[in-house]
Amino acid sequence: MRPIDSTQVSWHSLSEQAVLDQLQTNLEGLNNEEVKVRQQLFGMNRLPVKPPPTIFTIFLHQFLSPLIYILLIAGGISIVIGEHTDAGFIFAIILLNAALGAYQEWRAEQGAAALQSLLKIYARVRRHGTEKEIPAEELVPGDICLLESGSRIPADLRLIETTNLAVDESLLTGESLSVTKATAPTSNSDVPLVDRIGMVYAATTVMVGRGTGIVVEIGSRTEVAQIAKVVTETKETKPPLVVRMDHFARMISVGIVGACIILAVIAVNNGIPLTEVFFMAVALAVSAIPEGLPVAMTVALSVATSRMAKRHVIVRKLTAVEGLGSCTFIASDKTGTLTVNQQTVKKLVLPTGERFDVSGQGFTGDGNITAQEESQDLSVAWPQLQRLGKVGVMCNEAQLISEKGEWVHHGDAVDIALLALGYKLGANPSEVRRAIPIVGIIPFESERQYAATFYREENVVHTAVKGAMEVVLPKCSQMATPTGDKPIEPQLLEEAALQLAAEGYRVLVLADGRMDPHTQNGMFDEQDMPPLTVLGLIGAIDPLRSEVKEAVERCRGAGVQVAMITGDHPATALSIARELGIASTEQEVATGPQLMKLGSETISQFFDLIKRVRVYARMTPLQKYEIVDALVQQGHFVAVTGDGVNDAPALRKAHLGVAMGSGTDVAKDSAAMIITDDRFASIVAGIEEGRVAYDNIRKVIALLISCGAAEIMLFAIALLAGLPLPLTAVQLLWLNLITNGPQDVALAFEAGEAETMARTPRKPTDGIFDRLMIQQTVVSGGVMGLVASGAWFWWLTSGLEEAEARNLLLLLMVFLQNVHVFNCRSERASAFQIPLRNNWILMFGVFAAQGIHILSLYIPVTQSILDVSPVTFADWGSIFLLASTILVAMEVFKAINWRIRGSSA
Repeated sequence: MRPIDSTQVSWHSLSEQAVLDQLQTNLEGLNNEEVKVRQQLFGMNRLPVKPPPTIFTIFLHQFLSPLIYILLIAGGISIVIGEHTDAGFIFAIILLNAALGAYQEWRAEQGAAALQSLLKIYARVRRHGTEKEIPAEELVPGDICLLESGSRIPADLRLIETTNLAVDESLLTGESLSVTKATAPTSNSDVPLVDRIGMVYAATTVMVGRGTGIVVEIGSRTEVAQIAKVVTETKETKPPLVVRMDHFARMISVGIVGACIILAVIAVNNGIPLTEVFFMAVALAVSAIPEGLPVAMTVALSVATSRMAKRHVIVRKLTAVEGLGSCTFIASDKTGTLTVNQQTVKKLVLPTGERFDVSGQGFTGDGNITAQEESQDLSVAWPQLQRLGKVGVMCNEAQLISEKGEWVHHGDAVDIALLALGYKLGANPSEVRRAIPIVGIIPFESERQYAATFYREENVVHTAVKGAMEVVLPKCSQMATPTGDKPIEPQLLEEAALQLAAEGYRVLVLADGRMDPHTQNGMFDEQDMPPLTVLGLIGAIDPLRSEVKEAVERCRGAGVQVAMITGDHPATALSIARELGIASTEQEVATGPQLMKLGSETISQFFDLIKRVRVYARMTPLQKYEIVDALVQQGHFVAVTGDGVNDAPALRKAHLGVAMGSGTDVAKDSAAMIITDDRFASIVAGIEEGRVAYDNIRKVIALLISCGAAEIMLFAIALLAGLPLPLTAVQLLWLNLITNGPQDVALAFEAGEAETMARTPRKPTDGIFDRLMIQQTVVSGGVMGLVASGAWFWWLTSGLEEAEARNLLLLLMVFLQNVHVFNCRSERASAFQIPLRNNWILMFGVFAAQGIHILSLYIPVTQSILDVSPVTFADWGSIFLLASTILVAMEVFKAINWRIRGSSA
């Protein structure tokens, strides 16, 4: 098959048969061999993407910094004045810093690319007569693609079948209202895109209804490809936390440069040569300014997203990592999140009160029907049960078939459970539906709370209906009995429904009806519904996930409140909530009708109810949005879960929208996070990793700022006391290279502490520089600065030459800052309580840096450049003792702080 030039084909103006002929396909779909041929001809269904930066591009980016410009000027001046050794060392420092920074950024880019590969879009297709779900990138022209409410359209399609189909095309047209679609071709080929009602386009979204279409264009040939090209050229924005830290680093840099200028003036006034002062000021600024902070923070966020991915949490927006540590309230769905989402019909109740048990578990057709009472004759009730089962099979959009001894399923959990019931009642759902033509569908939507299928049998249009008791039962005028249909007596069913719901079952009413045989095919709506006959109730149960109870308990210990928002019956929801410890009394339960009676969500009674309630049952998507809005107004930092198209408003309103991996594309697009395994415990894991990431960012900041403060203090005290410069420019640059390079980034890999989930959430308005960090920075920076200044004074006054004293001071500063890294591993816990195995990367970085400096004392080249030499055993002893003071000081500080916190608690 040769490629088709889309500029020569106006798909929207062609009839269904003309499109099938043009693409050499049919309604049964392509076979596997044809798919392979077309993939070679047309390529994969991928939109243009911005290529990731190469390692060389990232390396060049490292030189776009004012600090690098200053160092380059300093290196150039060194060459001009003949200090070629210093110039060579300065340029070597620049290259080494660039190499380290490039490697760190490249690793972060690789991690981000790996995460994006997990966010695959899937499409339902019909190939060789079989429906299956495939990655959207495998679609080819001629594929038959099936659409449903909430799905993202994976390619440009020519529609051949629609049922109440409406599509959001605002991405392409700017129109805010959904467009109703049909199958008719346009009258001519020049109509604008907005009027092509028989076409749907890649990246747009199905808002309601169902549809089937032929794939006509894929990848770069789609309408959205031009927009994608523009998007790839748009510069990405940094996460807010990184932007704030970038701004903070610039402010600190200005302050440090100002301090260096003042120190330079003092040094010149003390008679130090101008050239030496210039290089000292440049080196001190470079060493003290936390230029690695933005990169280290980006790495910390990247590490956090990678860790979350391993725990089934995909972060779509880095802002979510920052916000997770502030989460105070989780509003969770029940089905599939708190439970396993493998509904199984376990109870059947007929309108006359007879009750039956259904054996079997999960999505299989294995099981039997037994009467609850020995006096009941199953054979008498069997025709009624089969009639009920037939409705469950016909009013159904799922699939459940046995292939090679394995049960394969697709679709909604309750629909699959009803198909399993059909098998247990002796029917083959696939054969039943193949033999009976369906002429219309009213799909289930959460606002409607029921679904209906219209099918033609023996020239009569029948209706199969399933839905919530309070919606379907009022539509019924009769009930089925062994002797025929009779006027309805709803009391028995209402009592049975309450009892089943109280036991934790999900209750659905099934009913059928007969319509006028001349009713036209398609375009059915609620007004077409005939009088219904109630056939009975089914009680389905979805067992709790094994890990949920512990996860809810962890939330409680972390100060995070949990609420359940569900469309289920309130008795069912309360039963589950009691088991989880979310709620215990009916006063903690609210229903959708209750909220509706209250009226506006702005009134005080509404807010009082939200404060009290922890279980929300029979809620519509709009009410879910109002609940989230009220929680936000009450000061909570809210994470809300959702999986449907109608959950999108609530997901956007919440601080953290959490979409389920099995949910619709609309929900995923609206969310900041995606839980790939749909488990509530994964949300809790995400909160924990978010707190760890935020803690690690604080640790990096504490290390960089305190070490910079210590260096400034050392030079300030020395110059004010009239002492020589403590370190040369080259020594300062060396100190910056081996202490601020690997260590600060390695802190981003620190594992979480035991008390991470025992703390209350931080307030979103709290800045990183809170009282605790300021105290730690002052204490640690002050101790290191004073110890180094005292040692410098002692060595000079004890008769040591300046060069020898600087050699010892440089070794001391390297030791002090490397020891201080271990203090920074925790803001509260003792350095001796944090296992070394929690961060082998940091261990390697610290010991490698220290080893490199010790090695430099013995290598002639570095001895000459750095003006260093081996030290005596006595000097080693004094260095160890002096360096340990920072460890002792911070241990005392943490102990005092722990006592103060303990007494205030």
